[in-house]
Amino acid sequence: MDGDTHERGSKLPNGAREAEILALLQRAEGALTPGEVTERLDGELTYSSVVTILTRMHSKQLLTRTRRGRAYAYAPSTDEAGFAARRMRTVLEERSDRQAVLARFADGLSDSDAELLRQLLGPDSEAGR
Repeated sequence: MDGDTHERGSKLPNGAREAEILALLQRAEGALTPGEVTERLDGELTYSSVVTILTRMHSKQLLTRTRRGRAYAYAPSTDEAGFAARRMRTVLEERSDRQAVLARFADGLSDSDAELLRQLLGPDSEAGR
């Protein structure tokens, strides 16, 4: 075992488990408690493993949580587009030459994506300020 999960089923890396739980929460109608997540995983993880993963994801600001009775209910902190943008920002922030990274990114855009980016960065947009 890897120390912080006690899988009943097949072993998955922590990142894959987090992605699985995030996808489950994104499909849910609202916030879910650890018990509800455990039920929807059909016994793949123990309750304590689910609590550990949800707590870790909350500390990474991937999830929000609100008190529901004696437990917390968890929900994604943003939508899929927001998570993709966050990953892009993280990669950009890890590089020392931001201009080179952005230039390479822009060079790789299709004409339609480049035009969309120009529109989004226009003078009247929030991003253009």
